[in-house]
Amino acid sequence: MIRKSLLMIPGPIEFDPEVLIELGKPTVSHVAPDFIEIFGNTIEQMRVLFQSPDGQPFLVAGSGTLAMDLAGANLTEPGDRALVVNTGYFGDRFGDILNRYGAEVQHIRGEIGNIPDIQAVEQALEQSSYKLMTITHVDTSTGVLNKVKEFAALGRKYNVLVIVDGVCSLAAEELKMSEWGVDVAFTASQKAVGVPPGLALLVAGPRAMQAFHQRKTPVANYYADWYNWLPVMQAYEARKAAYFGTPAVNLVRALHVSLNQILQEGLAARTARHRRISKVFKSALLALNLEQVPQNPDIAAATMTAPYYPQGIQPAEFLSRVSAEGVVLAGGLHPEIRTKYFRIGHMGSVNIADAITTIAAVESGLALSGYRFEPGAGLSAAMQAYLQS
Repeated sequence: MIRKSLLMIPGPIEFDPEVLIELGKPTVSHVAPDFIEIFGNTIEQMRVLFQSPDGQPFLVAGSGTLAMDLAGANLTEPGDRALVVNTGYFGDRFGDILNRYGAEVQHIRGEIGNIPDIQAVEQALEQSSYKLMTITHVDTSTGVLNKVKEFAALGRKYNVLVIVDGVCSLAAEELKMSEWGVDVAFTASQKAVGVPPGLALLVAGPRAMQAFHQRKTPVANYYADWYNWLPVMQAYEARKAAYFGTPAVNLVRALHVSLNQILQEGLAARTARHRRISKVFKSALLALNLEQVPQNPDIAAATMTAPYYPQGIQPAEFLSRVSAEGVVLAGGLHPEIRTKYFRIGHMGSVNIADAITTIAAVESGLALSGYRFEPGAGLSAAMQAYLQS
């Protein structure tokens, strides 16, 4: 019998069986009446998920990087100025994308494990005129949770388009797009949204759509051009078929199932559940004396945990030993500390049983790697945190 490992990385995640069942059903035509209804309803549900009742959803086959590209390509023209509120690897990537489309990019960087200074960001906005500002809500390379609400308020104050990378946050961390003044937010299906990889999800607010329609040059990316996708989104929402590129039919159907589950759970309840599971992991690691990349608990994401290895632990050996216990974790991603830490993803349908299994595997991997600690200390702290929350 093939033994399945528990996938506890920051995406792809473990998926709900009902989502996988829907994904595995026979593929239907993208113009079949049933699929048109599902696609249209899914587009409407995206507005609820993103909390943007006046936003324009885009649902396109691709990865989270495509979602970035959908934002960057359509809102950037040569010579535009862009400010990147940078907390790690994916802030760097967003800057690279904006550069590719001709923007003059300035990064305001936080120290590794911290967010940029809000006064430094405001000072930059005061000194120069920017068209847009990007914020990574949770950078998957560091596990740092950015203060989107505060930075978005600065964007509004200085009349800058605010773009939020919610790939590792949306459907798990609080993000009130319209209320907070976020102009564009996006995510990818394989994270907290709970669908296998392959879908880029983006919602553009009214100011972003106005800026898009007022651009003076053609969009420099054919596949990502909103002018190609907007008629498709509008048609399906009106329960009519339209074509630019064939939609990922099975993935859209699986997304429809997952969004139904998310909205049935309720966004506030779902956010609270992720915080509770996050507290379980972070309490366990504290009991094991493992420091984390985020410099304080207020900026530690609820969707993932990024602990430093204890001194003397060999990363490859440790991760291999954890894997042998049936749990898959991720190594480091941030180039400056790649070999110094590992990453645990806990989002989507993750529950306390998954958490306990993972913590037990971490304890085993640490013990077999020569790290000295009180056996069961992490497990005990995890259960106490769970029962007290």
